[in-house]
Amino acid sequence: MALLQQLTRQVHFKCIRSLSSLRYEDLQITLTSSPSSKPDDSKLKFGAHTADHMLEVDWSAQYGWGVPQIKPVAPLQIHPAAKVLHYAAELFEGMKAYRCVDGKIRMFRPTENMKRMGKTAQRSALPDFDQAEFLKCIKKLISIDHEWVPQSKNCSLYVRPTFIGTEPALGVTASNMAKLFVITGPVGPYFPTGLKPVSLLADPKYVRAWPGGCGGYKMGSNYAPTVAIQSQAVNKYGCQQVLWLYGEDHQMTEVGTMNLFVYWVNEQGEEELITPPLETGLILPGVTRKSLLELSREWNEFKVSEQTMTMKSFIKALNEGRVKEVFGAGTACVVCPVSKILYLDQELLIKTDTENSLTQRFFSEITDIHYYRKPHPWMEAIDEDVEETNLMTECHSVSIFVYLDNFFLNICDDGPETVCC
Repeated sequence: MALLQQLTRQVHFKCIRSLSSLRYEDLQITLTSSPSSKPDDSKLKFGAHTADHMLEVDWSAQYGWGVPQIKPVAPLQIHPAAKVLHYAAELFEGMKAYRCVDGKIRMFRPTENMKRMGKTAQRSALPDFDQAEFLKCIKKLISIDHEWVPQSKNCSLYVRPTFIGTEPALGVTASNMAKLFVITGPVGPYFPTGLKPVSLLADPKYVRAWPGGCGGYKMGSNYAPTVAIQSQAVNKYGCQQVLWLYGEDHQMTEVGTMNLFVYWVNEQGEEELITPPLETGLILPGVTRKSLLELSREWNEFKVSEQTMTMKSFIKALNEGRVKEVFGAGTACVVCPVSKILYLDQELLIKTDTENSLTQRFFSEITDIHYYRKPHPWMEAIDEDVEETNLMTECHSVSIFVYLDNFFLNICDDGPETVCC
């Protein structure tokens, strides 16, 4: 008994030290014994299918990060008092993996998503995590479910990392427990038959974000309040999306869940691509947004600006025939052209030429990069920097299990260096 107590103390201190960081080398894998049938690529819908496995790792203020696990998809087990259920301590990301023309599976700029996720976690009072190690775990998850990555060259595997506060305690305070998890699923093209222009409802009485708020962070609490307005746009006005406005001057901010772009001729006679700035905190720093800006500056064919645009200045340009294109940009669609805006009983019509437009050029360029028809460093192969992880193995000799404040410690006969929490 004394030996067990001594060993428990050794493991207790080692657990605190070794599990303070999220580490890929600690990853444990349990494969499903009943894999699901794969859907037909031609019938894929967004969010309708989930791959066989998920990634999950828990954190506590006392012990730091636990062991990341890849296991069969299953319902989460959280207490009904968990802070995520009461105070929306939650954030998520959206990424995609593509089966490229050379047969390799690659992700599009996943490091950018990890950076944004880290910033949102900080704003949400959720713990920091090693972004590079977490990304390695995600890549391993995709490699295990590689058969779920569609073969079609206009489909992809959607990757949804999520971060929630799980401490079972009421009270508006930082959560002392948290959970990171990732699910994936195959998705079809946003536009199955080509780019289709959408119409927007722009009603200034509804506001999505404001300076000093959380509009620049990818939190679930930013999305739930928009659903009713989106439904109103569709059912009452026949619009597909909402153009979110802010302030007395009705600044144009985002299109639904997408970043807004306007391609026009400015008052100085210059062709210009303009998108709202990040500094106001009103818009999400989209990865597709950043990519389009970088491509535009690389092409150096027109002026590129990040600045505020109001409805007044937009309508003036539209009436003067200076607006060439309006489109949204995001992970789901890449780009989405806009043909009409309903604003204060006005119907603002925008010309669209999807075949010869800048919107179409962006769509073709980005999708060529996605599928590696144009090799680009933005694409990261899932097998890069990921060493083979052995499946969970049994300790064939003495095993001692110790329970310490929600952590099970498995102490094998090769000493306290082998610790499973």
